[in-house]
Amino acid sequence: MAKMWAGRTDGITNKLADDFNSSISVDSRMFREDIQGSIAHSAMLGACGIIKQTEAENIIDTLCDILEDIESGKLEISKSAEDIHMFIEEVLTERIGDIGKKLHTARSRNDQVALDFRLYLGNETDIISDKLKALIGETINKAEEYKTAVMPGYTHLQRAQPITFSHHLLAYAMMFLRDIERLADCKKRICVSPIGSCALAGTTYPTDRHMEAEKLGFDSICQNSIDGVSDRDFAVEFLSAMAQIMMHLSRFSEEIVLWSSWEFKFVELSDAFTTGSSIMPQKKNPDMAELVRGKTGRVYGDLIALLTTLKGLPLAYNKDMQEDKESVFDALDTVKACLDVFCGMISEMKANTENMLNAAKTGFINATDLADYIVGKGIPFRTAYKISGEIVAYCIKNDFVLETLPLDTYKKYGDFFADDVYSAIDLQNCVKRRISEGGTGIQSVEKQIEWVKDKI
Repeated sequence: MAKMWAGRTDGITNKLADDFNSSISVDSRMFREDIQGSIAHSAMLGACGIIKQTEAENIIDTLCDILEDIESGKLEISKSAEDIHMFIEEVLTERIGDIGKKLHTARSRNDQVALDFRLYLGNETDIISDKLKALIGETINKAEEYKTAVMPGYTHLQRAQPITFSHHLLAYAMMFLRDIERLADCKKRICVSPIGSCALAGTTYPTDRHMEAEKLGFDSICQNSIDGVSDRDFAVEFLSAMAQIMMHLSRFSEEIVLWSSWEFKFVELSDAFTTGSSIMPQKKNPDMAELVRGKTGRVYGDLIALLTTLKGLPLAYNKDMQEDKESVFDALDTVKACLDVFCGMISEMKANTENMLNAAKTGFINATDLADYIVGKGIPFRTAYKISGEIVAYCIKNDFVLETLPLDTYKKYGDFFADDVYSAIDLQNCVKRRISEGGTGIQSVEKQIEWVKDKI
């Protein structure tokens, strides 16, 4: 079967070449955006007198019918078509004849596919943002539930200072908020209309690119027609945002995997989001968290794949750019699936607050508070730091913790020690006294929760 682009050649290609060249299996998901773009283009052609108004209306009505037929299942997208753009145009021409052939006036597949891609990603940024908001909501629910639960905070995976579980969870809420902001900023550069750039040089027809952009909900147009068809920065930026979302999910996953182990036992995941072992009946595996962590590498790969595809391309359009969508769509689908399962997993996760507190009681995570206590007695911080470190060393050697060390022993390191030292190093008090904005103190955590709520 000859192609719609037959002319310079006979349009007859080898089946192997057809299959290799076809992108319909990937870009067919953009059928709504392709029809949306064509409706706006037809309206512009009619308004500018490039085609008759009655012809434009006929094309628009038929495109609406095609969309309805695809969505209802009455019309099946043919996998033998070269791409979604050719499929829609072929069906349109079959239904209304030569009038349908006028749709492609003042347009190329180069600017058409760029437009479809931008429309599609513009919509998807909103969907992903909503999923991030849902995950933040579940994280906030847990933060409110456990805002007084004390646990050890870590640096270098070593117990460092006492914090609340709520404070730890809120750190991830902040990351996800930045992801939403990043998507919103990315969308500004996605929603720029390339249509009217044509193949690369613009057109001789008196088009109104701004009218077409406005009908599509875009605020601006690409200012250079070569850039309009060859730019995929927006796709790279979108993939970068996807990679950062996955990085945040992966870090959270790693902690959930650790926390749910017998060695930590800080949290218990719901049976609905864990699996068992085929041979070990005692196992309850955090497979969902592990899969999210594993799929992060896949999304990173999608970003690198597109960057590598683009790195050596001369201007303007090259067929290599057909490879852009598969990487983006794969990352998009992966991120959406991970956000959905993560949201459910966090919603049903329970914290073992007793184990968290017991862990906080070892590891000398109140040593900094001991140093602060000494500073309060008029001792310079560096001197106080050294005294605190010596006391910790003594405790380790003699099987004490700071809370159980006798006052007489404390006094050996300074006669300023008194009974109030035990209040100063009490874990609950250590947390309460973290009054600085953004810290782990209860009031600070409550402010953070309200701040995040306002943001979403």
